[in-house]
This record gives sequence, structure tokens and C-alpha cells, in this order.
Amino acid sequence: MSGPGGVGKGTIVNALVERDPKLWLSRSWTTRGQRPGESDTAYVFTDRDAFESRIEAGGFLEWTNFLGNYYGTPTPDPVDGRDVVLEIEVDGASQVKAVHPEAVLIFVLPPSREEQQRRLRGRGDPEDKVDQRLQKALDEEPVGLAIANHVVVNDDLERTVQEMMEIIAAYRPKG
Repeated sequence: MSGPGGVGKGTIVNALVERDPKLWLSRSWTTRGQRPGESDTAYVFTDRDAFESRIEAGGFLEWTNFLGNYYGTPTPDPVDGRDVVLEIEVDGASQVKAVHPEAVLIFVLPPSREEQQRRLRGRGDPEDKVDQRLQKALDEEPVGLAIANHVVVNDDLERTVQEMMEIIAAYRPKG
């Protein structure tokens, strides 16, 4: 799953993993600071040296420098009988699609720029970061839309989660 900041990726992914025991979430690493009230398990919070060492060791499926911080998905260990879920930035989604063209990308959009801005502020992002993320969204959305297998607008969490569960079910083997 990918989409610009403030679309609700974390909330959606947590709901999907909670409801579907066949899903396994690969926790991304980041060098950004933990937001006030953010769960300790939202990311593996690390420093630049540790992140860069893992890059050099080839330990990431994808990684990017986003607004001055690193974000990356460790190369996941296969989990028998479970589908791997990645909650990643658009640049990371492009990297994954290049290496694994069979990967299914669901691109999430906000219902409006105003709602996206409200969500970013509501999660405690400083005003300069809100502005940067909104500007970055304008650059990311055309790329995300171009590489996505499916596009979902997160205007109602329950409906969004249900729609994503139906998309996931459609890709699973029948029987």
C-alpha cells in the first residue's frame, strides 16, 4: 500500500492486519523521530548510521530519503501461508514494482487536500512538515496513480478497509 502522507495508510494497514490473519505486516525502518503519541511499533526507529549500514549490506527491499529522513522496508523473510503487506512511500512502491512486477499496489488518496492537511496536523506534524508533505503529494500522486493496480480514496475508514479486503481476496488463489 502506498499513498501520500496523511491519507491514513497506517490506520488502514493496522485494521487490515487485525482483521485478516493471513496478512503479515513488514515493519518499515525510519530515521525520523517518533511523533508524540505514535506507537513504538509504527516503525523501527533507528539512526542514520544503522540505516546506512543496512543499505550497504543490501538489507532493504526498498528504501528512500523522504524529506530528509530515510525510510525503508527490510527484505522480508517469507512467512508461510501469509501475504506480506508493505506500507511504503511512492518511491519505494516504484522500487518494489521494478523488482517484483507481480506485486499488487493499492494506491490510497485522501478525499481532499483540506482533509489531508487536517490529518497531517492532527497527527502532530509541525507546520513546515505539513506544507512539505502536501507539496510532495502533488509530485507523488501522478507516479502512484501510474503504477497502481488499484486506487482507493480513504473518505470512510470502514468502507476503505472493506474495499481493500475485497481487492486482496481477489488476488488470492481460489479453493
